[in-house]
Amino acid sequence: MLIKEVILENFMSYEYARIPFKPGVNVICGPNGAGKSSILLGISVALGQSYTERSKKLSDLIRWGKDQARITLVLDNSRRGRKRPVPRFNKDEIYLTRVLRRDGKYWFELENRAATKYEVQRLLNRFGVDPENMLLIMHQNMVEQFAVLSPQEKLRMVEAAVGLEPYRRNVLAAQKKLGKILSQEESVKRLLESAEQTLNYWREQYDRYQQKKQLQMKRRFLERELAWAKVKQKELKVEDLNSKIQEIEEELNEIESESKITNERLNSAQIRLQNLRKEWMSIFDERLFLEREKTRHELSLVFTSRNIEDWQSLISTSQREIRNSLAHVENLENQIMRLTDENPNIKETTVQIMEIKRAYKNLENLLIQHLKAKSKDSEETIRNSKEQFNKLNQKITELQNKIEGLYKEIEKETDLIVDLKIKLAILNYRRDELNNRIRRLKNELKTAEAEVKELTKAAEVFGPRIVPTKTMEEIIDEIRVTDGHLAALADVSEDIERMYERYSKLYLELKEKARIVAENREKAMREVKTRMEAWRTVIGKLLDKVNLQYQAILASVQAIGQVRLINEEDIEAAGIEILVGFKGAKLVPLNIYTQSGGERSTAIMAFLLALQQHVRSPFRAVDEYDIHMDEKNRELIASILVETVKNLGVQYLVITPRSVVFPEDIHVITVQNVEGTSIIREVK
Repeated sequence: MLIKEVILENFMSYEYARIPFKPGVNVICGPNGAGKSSILLGISVALGQSYTERSKKLSDLIRWGKDQARITLVLDNSRRGRKRPVPRFNKDEIYLTRVLRRDGKYWFELENRAATKYEVQRLLNRFGVDPENMLLIMHQNMVEQFAVLSPQEKLRMVEAAVGLEPYRRNVLAAQKKLGKILSQEESVKRLLESAEQTLNYWREQYDRYQQKKQLQMKRRFLERELAWAKVKQKELKVEDLNSKIQEIEEELNEIESESKITNERLNSAQIRLQNLRKEWMSIFDERLFLEREKTRHELSLVFTSRNIEDWQSLISTSQREIRNSLAHVENLENQIMRLTDENPNIKETTVQIMEIKRAYKNLENLLIQHLKAKSKDSEETIRNSKEQFNKLNQKITELQNKIEGLYKEIEKETDLIVDLKIKLAILNYRRDELNNRIRRLKNELKTAEAEVKELTKAAEVFGPRIVPTKTMEEIIDEIRVTDGHLAALADVSEDIERMYERYSKLYLELKEKARIVAENREKAMREVKTRMEAWRTVIGKLLDKVNLQYQAILASVQAIGQVRLINEEDIEAAGIEILVGFKGAKLVPLNIYTQSGGERSTAIMAFLLALQQHVRSPFRAVDEYDIHMDEKNRELIASILVETVKNLGVQYLVITPRSVVFPEDIHVITVQNVEGTSIIREVK
């Protein structure tokens, strides 16, 4: 038993009512509108069922004129053997209350303490009650609603009612696991294909890398050959420099001998030239003296001639000025003569002017005489100077001839000395040049020898000495060709080998993973198959038993029927199909179109009663199941219901508006509505 008592306060048509329940069948009967269904609705609300047939809001279930309603269920927590259903409540009764308020606030109470819906659900799970399952609590019209459910929904309801949901969950979990494994396998397959493509790419790159390594080895050998070829070339250069230095030293010895002879000839020529220059200087000094004397007389002639010209010019100028002055005086005189008649005082001025004229004429005569005397003296001087000039010219000519003779001899000796000096300079230049060349060659030799050492040292880095079989140009050309091939492989990095090994390892790992996933898939498929077999077995056994009971119940009302599992290979599509045939008709699916209302109610109740011994809930309820049944079927179903429940030790609530004759041990509760208030009457 689950419910000992239901207490309704201001709930729908109930102001206050206490409805005691007993184990076995509890029948609530009474006329329509008396408040029978309100009791089951109150139980459902208190259990937290989301279904409310008569209202969209729970606040609409509060009695008219009241602000709050309370539904309290007194649950049986007495010991079943050594344990209570809910051990944490160490008492025989548990009070579960649902409070409804007009303002829309609702809550649960457990033992007068506020509780959450989750706590209520945990409590009901301990009792094994699922208020949402239609097969446990059928409100008004739900018998008809059950007929329209899909086979799949019917199957899930049956599984939940009889406690076989774990089998479905196991199958679904296994299928989900299989789905994940299949998805993983597909993912691994794609990864494996991608890894294989990538590995093929890196294999190609690895081949290129190996080719690059071979080319690099070849280039290193060519570098070694080139390095020793450079050593050999530099050694040949050292030999060539030593040979050149030896040749130049021999040439220097020849130049030294020729320079000695040329120096002796040059010294003799310089002595002769020195004597000639002394003689030439003596004659030159004498000539120079004569030239000075000649120049002095020449200058005297020039200056004297210029003096004569100057005196003559001065005479002309003086005469011209005196004449101009006389002309001016005469002009004044004429003017004065014209003015004499007009002014007697001017006569004295005229006398003065005449005296001035006489003075100018005397001055002119004296100046001409003086200048003529000077001119005569100058002419005498010129004559004497010309005689001396001619004598000096003659002596100078004689000396010039001697000087020219000496000059030719000096030129000859000078040319000889110059030639000897040039020759000596050339020899010295050649010697210096050769010495410089020797120094340069020795420096080059020193550098070349140092380079040989450096090149040898550098070449030894590439490996022991080898004899080059090709020229440096050929080696360099071959290096260029190799570099060209290496340039084509420039994108091949050192990481390729590591990447190839990495992807090879990854490919092998993915291959191994694919094998493991395939094994897991096989295991998961076997697990799904095993769980499906387990599910089909328990469902099959259940439906076989239900089917036999269903057929027995229908046989009592002269009908045939069958309950069978459909689409059993697919748990999602699997369902229960209920078949029935009345009055000798063939079996047809149970639905709202084929059977009449009474036939549907009878068939559904037959199915529910056939299922009862397998349902785990201690409380079940059905409201107005017999509304469409005839009297005979109503009594048969009622009798079968009581007989079925009697041996199950469960609590069954039946609500019916009809007068049904039940056995004496049935707990009957009658409900009447008096002036809008429902009143409970218990009939033993």
